[in-house]
Amino acid sequence: MHKKILLLGSGELGKELVIALKRLGQTVIAVDSYAGAPAMQVADNFEVIDMLNGEQLDTVIAKHNPDLVVPEIEAIRTERFYDYEKQGRKVIPSAKAANFTMNRKLIRDLAAKELGLRTAKYFYATTFEEFKIAVKEIGLPCVVKPLMSSSGKGQSVLKKEEDQQVVWDYAITNSRGDIQEVIIEEFISFHTEITLLTVTQQNGSTLFCPPIGHRQERGDYQESWQPVAISESDYNDACEMAEKVTAALTGAGIWGVEFFLTDKGVYFSELSPRPHDTGMVTLAGTQNLSEFELHARAILGLPIPEITLERAGASAVVLANKSAEQFSIIGIDDALAEKQTDVRIFGKPTTRPYRRMAVALVYDSIDADINALRKKAKEAADKVQIV
Repeated sequence: MHKKILLLGSGELGKELVIALKRLGQTVIAVDSYAGAPAMQVADNFEVIDMLNGEQLDTVIAKHNPDLVVPEIEAIRTERFYDYEKQGRKVIPSAKAANFTMNRKLIRDLAAKELGLRTAKYFYATTFEEFKIAVKEIGLPCVVKPLMSSSGKGQSVLKKEEDQQVVWDYAITNSRGDIQEVIIEEFISFHTEITLLTVTQQNGSTLFCPPIGHRQERGDYQESWQPVAISESDYNDACEMAEKVTAALTGAGIWGVEFFLTDKGVYFSELSPRPHDTGMVTLAGTQNLSEFELHARAILGLPIPEITLERAGASAVVLANKSAEQFSIIGIDDALAEKQTDVRIFGKPTTRPYRRMAVALVYDSIDADINALRKKAKEAADKVQIV
């Protein structure tokens, strides 16, 4: 059983996926827009292209003739995927999933209008005038996001009417691809954000990982923990919604399905058809298989008999604070001096403000105090410095 896999996007999540695939004897070509990306460091081969350039994407596909095309980021000329499927190539999880989840309009309309999932009230805007009308209709505070972006870029909470122009400009400036449009969402008063890692299989039932709690800043993940406190009814509702939306998008693989937990129940937020950044906590051995091992098995059609919670864990990111091409990472020894602690250095060649450069991981028994673990993970991450 051997496949040639073209990985589109080669960040820290792609790096861990390559490691999982190599352990299963696969050949991986890592692709990204810059040389030295994390996944390139562990892949069999690599290519540097503009993935929003359809011709460059077609050229790489023709050159390597992969069995599987595995997108790991959003900013790709995903409409080309339909042609690749017609050519007999398998797109992970599917061309439909990649196209719908790249565009917040497509996925939100699918979830809310076609599948009837509970979501925040929302409107779209392509001009500042439309944006102001939508804000007035939704009310303040509200959440503003580009229809197409990644890692929370361009996302903000509008709290004051006089900030409308700034928030609009921020969203449009950080839009990726050709789409210059934003989504304005009702602000949901939630007590917890969770990721429900959902695994769809080629030959098998849909499986769910124990839910992961997470905290974001600037729309980007800062820490995550597993397990998270959730009622049985909320968990069942989340599983039902996750199964509906992944089935509609089709294909096999792992999905990061995000929900808000509120006093009024569960709200669907977003999903990614790939390993999720908050799922890096599974690298702490919280499950019998990490999210990357699960994704590797699912896309190769290998069986996954069960997913079990093995221990409690928490993760906290290490961020750069400025742009630099020359830097050092110090404090790893201090962080690792603590018991049941690990650190993963991503290997990114340059820094920029708020760029994720590493993650600290801690773990303990299943019944451990999660808040204590979160504190320990943050303390470990703070010991690792980008200089």
